[in-house]
Amino acid sequence: MSYVQSLYHIVFRTYRSERVIREECERDLYAYLYGVALNLRVKVWRIGGMPDHVHMLVELPPSLSVASFMQNLKVASSKWMKSQAGFPDFRGWAKEYAALSYSLRDKDMIVNYIKRQKEHHKKTTFAEEYALFLKEYGVEVDERYFLRDEEREG
Repeated sequence: MSYVQSLYHIVFRTYRSERVIREECERDLYAYLYGVALNLRVKVWRIGGMPDHVHMLVELPPSLSVASFMQNLKVASSKWMKSQAGFPDFRGWAKEYAALSYSLRDKDMIVNYIKRQKEHHKKTTFAEEYALFLKEYGVEVDERYFLRDEEREG
């Protein structure tokens, strides 16, 4: 038997960072995302976010790539959101996302970070958070393409 533990902090945003996830509907969205993840045998540690983006801390099974998980998650949730009255202005998810791996020792730190999103964003925009998030973990950011929406996914 192989032993694999793949913990990812995933951040994805709405198309053009449109603020279309209303606070009164976010729990329904997070419950839906949780259900999609469970159906893919993904362990969900935390989901949270803001009107224009979502954070998830998840543990993927060895048979599921990050790209496949995100494609399934975005397509299913996009269809669902477009069918719900609570998301009348939702046009889709942005094509890109960030998925950074962590050790299980970091779990509580990331869970708390996700819990504090609303407080955090009183001082920091999503673009600032995202750029810092990527740079902090050594991901090279090409400013020509940063947060551009050439195509929509989901």
